[in-house]
Amino acid sequence: MEESQLTIQSLENTAKQCRRSIVDMIHKAGAGHPGGSLSAIDLIVGLYGTQMNIDSNNPDSPHRDRFIMSKGHASPAVYAILKEYNFLDQSDLDGFRSLGSVCQGHVDMKWTNGVDFSAGSLGMGLSFGIGTAFAAKMESLDFQTWVMLGDGETQEGQIWEALMAASYHDLDNLHVIIDRNRIQNDDFVNVQMEIGDVAKKVEAFGWNVKEIDGHDMAAIVDALQWSMETSGPSAIVAHTVKGKGVSFMEDNPSFHGKAPNDEELKAAMEELV
Repeated sequence: MEESQLTIQSLENTAKQCRRSIVDMIHKAGAGHPGGSLSAIDLIVGLYGTQMNIDSNNPDSPHRDRFIMSKGHASPAVYAILKEYNFLDQSDLDGFRSLGSVCQGHVDMKWTNGVDFSAGSLGMGLSFGIGTAFAAKMESLDFQTWVMLGDGETQEGQIWEALMAASYHDLDNLHVIIDRNRIQNDDFVNVQMEIGDVAKKVEAFGWNVKEIDGHDMAAIVDALQWSMETSGPSAIVAHTVKGKGVSFMEDNPSFHGKAPNDEELKAAMEELV
């Protein structure tokens, strides 16, 4: 097996372990958002495994790359990957959503090492990412800013203002990943408010855009490298499946924000071996 294949296999194995962590921590908490965490985790694993310059021994390094999880309710995906990179341990994940835990329901940079954005209302992460990308240029630092958006989140007008601003200022150190899983809080996106061809819309705002299968690890790794090599701001539109990896959660809007019960946890873990 070639080295690249070994790398892809290793990333896929990490993604499966992260899926187990996601389902387990949400079950223990009795609350959380499994669907969007599972749709995003392949992308996050690919990013951290191939591009992110981070160090758990120096989490506040000014040279670290920034990952902005704008759809902050998908915090279990962030905590799962941070555990793999030694920013968190199992006891932290076991305390997910409990009072005083470093793993709150939405990511919070004041609570958790390795988190660089405090999320709440959707639509704000890209504007924040523009700020960090600008700061890097102003301070002559070479770190990269990566922002993950949900597709339902692109219904927010602030997203499009930010896209326009980033293009105007030619922020080549800013990268966006759109988790196009087609489901938002209450239902499918096309039922709530259809957003159409997101890739073409983002491209019309002056961005470089690449569409991929957001669960094909080789395609993810290639797209991330493409983003690094592209002049100007770039966006990856990743077509994903909400709840990916757990059959009864896949494409199921009810698991946007519902914890699995004991029986469902057992079934999920049997699928994630």
